[in-house]
Amino acid sequence: MSDESKPYEPPPNGFRTFVIIWASQSISVFGSALTFFAITIWMTQSLYPLPEQKPQLAWALSAMGLAFAGTTMIVATIAGAWADRHDRKRTMIASDFASGLVSTALVALMVSNLLNIWLVLVLAVLFAVFSAFHDSAFDTSYSMLVPEKQLPRANGMMQTIWSLSGIVSPGIAAFLISLPALARQGLIPGDVGVWLAGLSDGTVLAITIDAITFFVAALVPVFLFVPSPKRTDLVVAADGTQKKKSIWSDVRQGAMYIWRRRPMLWLLGSFTFINFVGSVTGTIQPLLIKFSLAPDWQARNMEFAGALAVLESVGALGGLVGGVLISVWGGLKKNRILGVIVPMIVVGLTTIVYGLSPYLFLTAAMGFIIVGMTPLMNAHSQAIWQTQTPRELQGRVFSVRRVIAQITWPLGTIVAGVVGGVFDPGMVMAVLGVALTVFCVAQLFNPYLRRVEDKEYLEKLAAERGDTGAQTAQPALDAEALRADAVAGTHLALEREAMAPPEQVVTPK
Repeated sequence: MSDESKPYEPPPNGFRTFVIIWASQSISVFGSALTFFAITIWMTQSLYPLPEQKPQLAWALSAMGLAFAGTTMIVATIAGAWADRHDRKRTMIASDFASGLVSTALVALMVSNLLNIWLVLVLAVLFAVFSAFHDSAFDTSYSMLVPEKQLPRANGMMQTIWSLSGIVSPGIAAFLISLPALARQGLIPGDVGVWLAGLSDGTVLAITIDAITFFVAALVPVFLFVPSPKRTDLVVAADGTQKKKSIWSDVRQGAMYIWRRRPMLWLLGSFTFINFVGSVTGTIQPLLIKFSLAPDWQARNMEFAGALAVLESVGALGGLVGGVLISVWGGLKKNRILGVIVPMIVVGLTTIVYGLSPYLFLTAAMGFIIVGMTPLMNAHSQAIWQTQTPRELQGRVFSVRRVIAQITWPLGTIVAGVVGGVFDPGMVMAVLGVALTVFCVAQLFNPYLRRVEDKEYLEKLAAERGDTGAQTAQPALDAEALRADAVAGTHLALEREAMAPPEQVVTPK
């Protein structure tokens, strides 16, 4: 057997490297959750605090989501092709560092009282650009580090990041935001209290922590070995017989890989629909709390920030339970598609109750179930894609996959901005929950979707559509270079012995 035909094996201590990166990324996700919570509070209580400003608030929330989502749609495919062409570790480092600079700029604008909704939208666009490059590099990196049999567990750990940060971040963010008010009441003594009393609110504190976490996340991979595929098709032969491929041809190749495999399109279709539902419900969630649930949390002598923190923290606790479950369990070893569709059905049913409930804690309980299902469906879907897509193609395929799966995200935020200011937000959620349930039940009987894990069947379909197969049409990994990288990685690991949404489901948290 030639070197090129040998199956790829992750480097020694690859899973340990993944765990270290996973831990550093957890810190960064925690910081980002603080920022987005703080910005939501800033919009609802400082920018548009009056009841008659409900349409403006709905527009602002929708515009921020659209700025991030629309930019992601535009940049994702290019970022995926970039990840297949360049060193993925360096891409992660540069992206995290750039995001830290954007967070620092946001802090400076808040401190100087220059921040407005338009500057927030510009910064959201920058965050989306750097996030797209980071996610494309990171999503394809840990499949190079983790053995195939441990991929569902690694995916579960990745899902746990979001849930764990969601539990801790809202409470801490609400506490940080309240510090200036506490200082003005004389409850925080000394120079610190004087300084805090001069702030209008504590949103700047939350965002400062986010900036620090980005810089930490950028520093950690510097000391780790993260292999990248070596693509021989990008090198022009000395005699000029091989034409260097453009980045746009890479984007097209990723799209055609999916297009020629119909079951994969159906899997993406399911995520496209649930992400539409999630983008609408997630965007109007603050409206649900501020208007539909207000009688209940006001009767409990709660503030809006506290009610939002309860809803998000309880929901995130469900996500943590789901993430830990899939991490420990490892997920289904076969028929993984059931691990995607069945949780989606549960999400649809609970979204109905979520929207119709007049009680904060009943709504929070439904959020616990909804977010708890998210790690299960995402981890099983990611495992399907990682095992069906050659590693050297994953950057291109995964970026196109993300665009297709989340293409309704911008549409959903636009719809939310319209219906959120006109209709009862709870009724909107309930109607979408019914639609999602019916759609997902139908997918249980979809003959194409049920065969998404049949590799032979997928390649037969691809061949019928003019694809000779990824393994033959796509140049193999440079096995010799990868082996040399693995040896170098072993040496680095020994020297430092003294020293961790593809298609992310957008659901209320």
